[in-house]
Amino acid sequence: MKTTIENIRNQLSDKGLKVTPQRIAILEAVYGVGGHPTADNIIEHIRKNNPNIASGTVYKVLDTLIENKLIRRVTTDRDVMRYDGVMGKHHHLYCTECDLIEDYIDEELDTVLREYFKNREIKGFHIKEFVLQIKGTFDKC
Repeated sequence: MKTTIENIRNQLSDKGLKVTPQRIAILEAVYGVGGHPTADNIIEHIRKNNPNIASGTVYKVLDTLIENKLIRRVTTDRDVMRYDGVMGKHHHLYCTECDLIEDYIDEELDTVLREYFKNREIKGFHIKEFVLQIKGTFDKC
């Protein structure tokens, strides 16, 4: 499904958030830039049409979007914070060579993980979800 401004407006209002031009632009940038953008990537994208948007505003809005489960943070080995607009169940392929992150969906892997931990209790710990970051290198690097 293609993300439209109307979809973004609906996502914000469904979470009870005020629909502002800044929130729309930032969420659109997370989806539009692709590849799990950094805050700098998002700011650069937004400033093409909104040159006066403050970096602090972008960071505050990103935090609000995370708190409201519209996006998530993804941290890399280089301690660079990236943002992911895909909220459905998925894992990440992380290239240690070029820092690229790609989504990886594998229902069989999810089943194996669920069954594995169903039979092995971790004392004092309750698993909520599995999100793997699979490290390696892409051929294109």
